[in-house]
Amino acid sequence: MTEKRRRFDATVLPHLDAAYRFARWLASSPSDAEDVVQEAFLRAYRAFDDWRGSDIKGWLFVIIRNCHLTAVEQERRRGFVALPKEHEAQGDALIEPSPNPELEAMQLDDQRTLDRLVSTLPEQQREVLVLRELEEMNYRDIAAVINAPIGTVMSRLARARAALRQHWQRESSGETHVMP
Repeated sequence: MTEKRRRFDATVLPHLDAAYRFARWLASSPSDAEDVVQEAFLRAYRAFDDWRGSDIKGWLFVIIRNCHLTAVEQERRRGFVALPKEHEAQGDALIEPSPNPELEAMQLDDQRTLDRLVSTLPEQQREVLVLRELEEMNYRDIAAVINAPIGTVMSRLARARAALRQHWQRESSGETHVMP
């Protein structure tokens, strides 16, 4: 194993799970997210010797976002239209060895609802929300990842939170509305 590979593995690979989570929120399917992460890690490895920053996670997220945008543009040029996705079977989620299966079921239902509602947000809002709330990045780092001013990050995040809150309230009150 080369020295570059050892440094890359020690520095970048610890962020693989976070990279996949971010790509999964950006991409339309798990396989698309896997493709984006694979391409991003290849690009990151090729450019690793040129990296001079201190925030490896932010640098990696910029690459992931760029790979996602490239993949979307390539799909658009090909005129690809994805078929509607059926709900993936999650049989293991129905069997829980926890001491309180009712609470676990309610939490799982809430998580699925949250995931569904977040996925309905416009991509620009969804990406800042995921980076801030799930990846716990600060505004400056998010601005660097999406290549936008901090004010834009703040406004997108505020709109995303407001939309998510509104959709959640509709869901919890039992209203059935089509999500924008």
